[in-house]
Amino acid sequence: MAETTPMELDPNPVAQNGHPGHLTQLQQAQVHQLRLLLESEGYTKRLDTLTLLRFLRARKFDVNLAKAMFVDTEKWRADTKLDDVTDKDGRPVYIEQLGGIDLTAMYKITTAERMLTNLAVEYERLSDPRLPACSRKAGKLLETCCTIMDLKGVGLTKAPQVFGYVRQASGLSQNYYPERLGRLYLINAPWGFSSVWSVVKAWLDPVTVQKIHVLGSGYQKELLAQVPAENLPKQFGGLCECAGGCQLSDMGPWREQEWARPAAWEKKEEADNVIVNTGAEVKEGDAVVAAPAPVDAGAAAPVVVPAAAEVPAPAPAAA
Repeated sequence: MAETTPMELDPNPVAQNGHPGHLTQLQQAQVHQLRLLLESEGYTKRLDTLTLLRFLRARKFDVNLAKAMFVDTEKWRADTKLDDVTDKDGRPVYIEQLGGIDLTAMYKITTAERMLTNLAVEYERLSDPRLPACSRKAGKLLETCCTIMDLKGVGLTKAPQVFGYVRQASGLSQNYYPERLGRLYLINAPWGFSSVWSVVKAWLDPVTVQKIHVLGSGYQKELLAQVPAENLPKQFGGLCECAGGCQLSDMGPWREQEWARPAAWEKKEEADNVIVNTGAEVKEGDAVVAAPAPVDAGAAAPVVVPAAAEVPAPAPAAA
């Protein structure tokens, strides 16, 4: 039996083998091997240990399969131009009301590809800043989310559309965002759903299937065992009533000053929207214009000045 050697990471005390802090020496070597293979092919982004471990776990620590999955994901990210509250484990909770989706009407104003890209953007926000903020608040590493899919209103006429979308969304999650699903609850499952579910399961990895809980209309007890009542919308048996409606709320640790930090993509946007004054010239994008010389020759150090787009507008006067 291989000896387990802790990594220099904040481990999740309930994590299983193959997670940070619970790696064998062989698994640590496989992380390094995967990183070296990707670096040798010119990849420089998203090579941190946590990310590589997710791909390795998704492919049962087969380095070549994990590498192929990573490369496919990077190609997909380039092609698509990609560059909530918490449960009792501290994870973000994502709720999808599938019965309210009219895909026929949606496809008149958008495309399936754009809808899936929107889902990908949500996964990006899950990765940063949501999960890091949740980890800070929980005091342990959190890498997954808790998802609730409400099937109320998904009748026979809507079922093919909805389950077609679910299949595409599941494929995106499984192929490009491995090891992000902690728990998935399918609630208000309609009559006959069991036969549909038997087909859906065939698309998914057995490990993923174990994380999915199919519940009928009497789902509240099991759901509340995972999600605190104060964090579950009232319409699902909880106590939460967000101002303006929970559907439009983005409340969570990533909105709390104590735990929130700017996401990497937010920092990049800030860097792209600044004018750098070096004293001799001002560079804004590709344009270069002359700048006044500094009054004090000793104060010639570069100064970063917010661009006009970054200057907040005055608050409107109270009515």
